[in-house]
Amino acid sequence: MTTLGELLRSTERRLAQAGVEEARLEAELLLMTALSADRATLYANLQDPATHERAGALEALMLRRVKREPTAYITGKREFYGREFHVGPGVFIPRPETETLVEEALRIAATIGGGLTIADIGCGSGAIGITLVAELPRAVAYAIDIDAAALQAARKNVERLATPNRVKVLRGDLLAPLPAPVDIIAANPPYIPSKQIPGLPPEVKSYEPRRALDGGLDGMDLLRRLLTDAPRYLKPGGALLAEIDPEQATEARALAHAAFPGAAVDVARDLAGRERVLTVRTGAASPASG
Repeated sequence: MTTLGELLRSTERRLAQAGVEEARLEAELLLMTALSADRATLYANLQDPATHERAGALEALMLRRVKREPTAYITGKREFYGREFHVGPGVFIPRPETETLVEEALRIAATIGGGLTIADIGCGSGAIGITLVAELPRAVAYAIDIDAAALQAARKNVERLATPNRVKVLRGDLLAPLPAPVDIIAANPPYIPSKQIPGLPPEVKSYEPRRALDGGLDGMDLLRRLLTDAPRYLKPGGALLAEIDPEQATEARALAHAAFPGAAVDVARDLAGRERVLTVRTGAASPASG
């Protein structure tokens, strides 16, 4: 009888033939899902027989993957900043690059101090807002999205990973649902130019929600709207952080300076050294008179 190890190797070959990158890792994830096992358990049992039931479960998952459906949708989860987030069809999948935004937000939060209020705009699965609240024990957050599937995923992740009374999920367009100004606005808006969408990998262009990808003609439509509205929703001394495409850094700086005259504007680099996160830090609150 075929062993789990042999099944793993054959799955890797079939994924590679289908053009799936990192076929070995993908094969491991699919087999772990089919077995409801972690990696350590899988590798400890590679010599076990692959029963008909196990092989059938893996085959069903693999057929989805060779059609280039994202692994995160097949497994129903994606790791972000050391936590496992629920994702599903119609929900933007968190990316490693966005962890740079979280790192920058945590750095800025340390300089603001106290109990912070955070807005995660276009929250998708809620990865940014939930992570920040988990890392900042005194913080609370609003997770805002206009899409029903995203809101459902965000609510599920709040229940699993955060205290519900510390993360409030709201439906609406950008900043409009906020009841009051906040200390930190964090966003990963769609920033891919429309003309580049057809050239994206099948996993992205055919499965992930276009609304979460397409940033308009130059990819900056949502960033412009966000920066235009943000001054009314940000407390004095607060900060705005937005993920961008590295090629948009110069224009993003200019837009931020126009929206926030006198603010400190910068672009943080990701682990690959690319300009990735626009940061805007407003002036401190004026001392109370009297």
